[in-house]
Amino acid sequence: MLTNWGALLSAAVLAPVAFLAVPPPPSGGGEPTGPQGLPGTVAAEVSLRLERDGKLSVTEQVAVPEGQSVSRTVPLRIGAGDAVERVFTVSGAKVEGKGRVEQNAEELTLRLEGGQSKVTYTVEGAVSDSGDTQDVRWQVSGGWSADVDSVEISFVSPKPPTSVTCLAGAPGSATLCTNAQVVAGEAASARNIGLKQGERIDLAVGLEAGTVPANARFDQGSTLAKAFALTPVTLAGLGGLALLLLGGVGLLWFARGRDAKALASDVGPVQVLLADEQQRVSFASPDGVLPGQVGTVVDEHVDVVDVTATLVDLAVRNYLWIEEIHGGSGVANWRIVRRNPPDDYLTDYERAVYDTLFTGDREQVLLSQLRGEGGLDLTGVRDALYTDVVERQWFTRRPDTERTRWWWVGLGLTGLGIAATLVLAFTTTYAVLGLAVIVAGIALAVGARSMPARTRRGSALLAQVRGLRGYLHTVQVDDIPPADREMVFSRSLPYAVVLGETDRWLRAFATLESDADGTPGLYWYGESAEGEESTPDLRRFAAHFPLFLAAVDGVLAEAGHLRALR
Repeated sequence: MLTNWGALLSAAVLAPVAFLAVPPPPSGGGEPTGPQGLPGTVAAEVSLRLERDGKLSVTEQVAVPEGQSVSRTVPLRIGAGDAVERVFTVSGAKVEGKGRVEQNAEELTLRLEGGQSKVTYTVEGAVSDSGDTQDVRWQVSGGWSADVDSVEISFVSPKPPTSVTCLAGAPGSATLCTNAQVVAGEAASARNIGLKQGERIDLAVGLEAGTVPANARFDQGSTLAKAFALTPVTLAGLGGLALLLLGGVGLLWFARGRDAKALASDVGPVQVLLADEQQRVSFASPDGVLPGQVGTVVDEHVDVVDVTATLVDLAVRNYLWIEEIHGGSGVANWRIVRRNPPDDYLTDYERAVYDTLFTGDREQVLLSQLRGEGGLDLTGVRDALYTDVVERQWFTRRPDTERTRWWWVGLGLTGLGIAATLVLAFTTTYAVLGLAVIVAGIALAVGARSMPARTRRGSALLAQVRGLRGYLHTVQVDDIPPADREMVFSRSLPYAVVLGETDRWLRAFATLESDADGTPGLYWYGESAEGEESTPDLRRFAAHFPLFLAAVDGVLAEAGHLRALR
């Protein structure tokens, strides 16, 4: 058990004590007979000699009753203040007689059998400088597994001691030994009668400054402050983790930098209006990209609006017919009618949208009916669209899979960091490395949303899409021949939907004469109202079409498979 040396010093200064003289050794010749205690009890005599190099040579003569076995545990780390321990090193420990020595970094254990035993060892770390004096401190006895009748202590050093303090009793107590004194200005001695099992004796001897080299060593105890201390090892580990993180950020920055450059570059409207030999104008998207693909490449998610725009595009391309159904107070519903079967011109994800609408053999479906069927299964649409953007080499891997993978890696790394921090905090001084792993894991989990980086081809398409948005902002109705305006308006509308330009596009063409191409009304969208005739007026369409888009978004969002953003 650790002993607070501050209590030792306080007792020495504050306690008024009259030390009793130690009786001189008995006269007469012959060898010493060793420690003498009461019959059947343990007694000890401890001799301490301070060497000129600052090491403390210790000899313990111990008398153990025949037939008994005792042990003494000598602590090598002793409390010296808040969260501070004084560390001692013992070397050369050996036993002459019946017994053995066991030792580790924390304590020295003596195991003795009945009879007289002599224990010798050398202590380093007992001498400390204290202002203009030196202190020699050692726990000369204690940690016994049995009561000790008496302990005799003597101390010699290269220069005469100037003071001596001896404390006995429970660890941390300030009870003085039976007596302690400086003998004739040459040595120090102390004695204690009756030491209970588990009690200790701490000896502190004062010397002139510079008597021997100071060698006391102090260490923070096994505290959290020590566990999380910055050391050369932990700093090196942190540096390595920082380099890994910076490398990952650099790669991500390089990949994202292409996108930033594409978005920041001065891109004008792309050429999407093409004229043939007869000067008929038509719309052609950049690189043939479809509306659903545009939305997925731009924000790296399959959103509700991507599928809504795809549905409109299928109608514009004559695979579907969309019809308003009017009620007593306005638009009550919409009917989606099968116009042409899917063919080889449809991508897999467009076919998935088509098949989701017309399950079984039905030829038409009400929008309210889709909602009433308990929600659509859009997982096939979502998976097909993610697969499509990878096959076209706009992404290396599916963006959703990439996000999920890095999120789980970050979560796992965070958990590993927490476990490592706990283990390291209780066993080493490297717990700060565990904290670094936690930070790295959290950074990966948070940054998972940014992990799906587009390929170079994907970044190039992003620039073209920006140009397409410029076309939607700048094109004028008068730029297009009257006979071609309805077709250009219709073919461009799904891209306006997916890029958030619907309102502007509808306003721009609100005055369009839809019968200029020889057929009244829009060719892919109509109205059905009992007692009313369908009107080709695009102002009416501009007012009703956003309602249709909102209704479709709601039906798709209820499925819960797509991100519901517009």
